[in-house]
Amino acid sequence: MSADAGPRGIAPQLARIVAEPYYQPIGDEVALFESAHRRRLPVLLKGPTGCGKTRFVEYMAWRLQRPLVTVACHDDLTTADLVGRYLIVGNETVWVDGPLTAAVRAGAICYLDEIVEARKDTTVVIHPLADARRILAVDKRGELVAAPADFMLVVSYNPGYQSVLKEIKPSTRQRFVALDFDYPEAAIEAGIVAAEGGVDAQTARRLVKLAELTRNLKGAGLDEGASTRLLVHAAQLIADGVQPATACTAAVARALTDDPEMTGTLDDLVHAVF
Repeated sequence: MSADAGPRGIAPQLARIVAEPYYQPIGDEVALFESAHRRRLPVLLKGPTGCGKTRFVEYMAWRLQRPLVTVACHDDLTTADLVGRYLIVGNETVWVDGPLTAAVRAGAICYLDEIVEARKDTTVVIHPLADARRILAVDKRGELVAAPADFMLVVSYNPGYQSVLKEIKPSTRQRFVALDFDYPEAAIEAGIVAAEGGVDAQTARRLVKLAELTRNLKGAGLDEGASTRLLVHAAQLIADGVQPATACTAAVARALTDDPEMTGTLDDLVHAVF
């Protein structure tokens, strides 16, 4: 039985961020992340959908010159999905590292996005990686993989979606340095939307104003207001020649809800701003 790292094209790919991703620091998150990396501490990012958590991780991977492995967590994510499994390729059985194992071996940054979406029996596998041991147990191979100094574990979640069924266990949470993320203040967010969306400053400010109005509806018909990501989507449509109201209806209002009454309210907001 072969026990190599897996055939070419099957093993997880490590992303190298070559060009600097656009990221506008909001506070001291860059310095804290760099310090955590130096001290070999795992990091937990908390914040609403579309506020820049993923872009921040990409930026830090570029800044630290480390490969990046990103895993979008979901209900069906198993330990084998993270750690690896044996597969039959041709006439032989080969071991294929999962993304977490590949990241550990390569000294990469492993980013588990929306960690609360994964099954609790799956996330337990990260515990030895997220404390002083810094090891990953590959039970199916009887192997303990020690994390090199450059390896870093990063996880994220949206506290606004927490429930009794989907929350981070204290035994997991207390292994991490936690960084809070939120939508930036209006002037900074407008600058991000202008730079990322390719629109002028006035249009960017109007988009941010629309977002603020929708965020005021959180808990009053909306689970979440418009994210910075949605504003960038609207801005990109506008930059491509779509009328601003049409772009905002498609990229913001319809993206936030299917409820007819709330959709009408959002349409009114769009026309009020544009």
